[in-house]
Amino acid sequence: MRDTDYLINYYNEYDEDGRLENSRVGKVEYLTTRRYLDPLLTADCKIAEIGAGTGRYSVTLAKEGYDVTAVELVQHNLDILKSKLNGSENIKTHLGNALDLHMLRDNTYDITLLLGPMYHLYSEEEKITALKEAVRITKPGGHILVAYCMNEATVIQYVFGGRYPGSNQLKSVLELNMLTDDWKCVSEPKDLFEMVRTEDIERLNAAVPVERVKLVGTDGASRYVREYLEEMDEATFDKWLSYHFATCERQDLIGATNHALDILRKL
Repeated sequence: MRDTDYLINYYNEYDEDGRLENSRVGKVEYLTTRRYLDPLLTADCKIAEIGAGTGRYSVTLAKEGYDVTAVELVQHNLDILKSKLNGSENIKTHLGNALDLHMLRDNTYDITLLLGPMYHLYSEEEKITALKEAVRITKPGGHILVAYCMNEATVIQYVFGGRYPGSNQLKSVLELNMLTDDWKCVSEPKDLFEMVRTEDIERLNAAVPVERVKLVGTDGASRYVREYLEEMDEATFDKWLSYHFATCERQDLIGATNHALDILRKL
């Protein structure tokens, strides 16, 4: 099976819309991303989303009046994205791979979103290639927003079963040699997701002409208490959001978030 086949098969069955729209944890991630994206938006900005999925960001931004280009690897996801459009939006769509954006010109976009591909790239070489492509298509002075899945949250929640009772995977993970001696997760395409630490992100950034604006935990502790979030009334959930927004930039907590957002400026 080719590397991308695992991913395509997964997203052919996965409810990506539901993850960001219907769950409280997904809402925290989406609202946090928009909290940092929105101040960068200008009326005439051009936006590229690489790995657009079913269009939670691309379609929403296009319906808000922005010039959007969406690139997505999985045809199933792209079909769902297109089904949300009524023809009035200024959006172009491409079936394509984050590792090769030949259809997009250099120095074209004010903002480039890379909110999914780094989850599914398994070598440093691939990650750097994707990051270089995203930087290449971005205008000098423009911004690149890159999302990552973080290592420690996976160890705590999946390996040791901290996500929910009975989910301990320690025995199987050790038998499959999926952890290094210093507890770094080891993934390959059939595992679907690749985990990083903050030092890995910094090493990738060193390979491209960018400077960091902020590194943010987009869901923070939300996945640790996901069952409680779903049970909260709206007033309590609003307080949780307030707490989360107050702490999501704290660098001493970034490593333990499930998802991190690296906000970069092209030099």
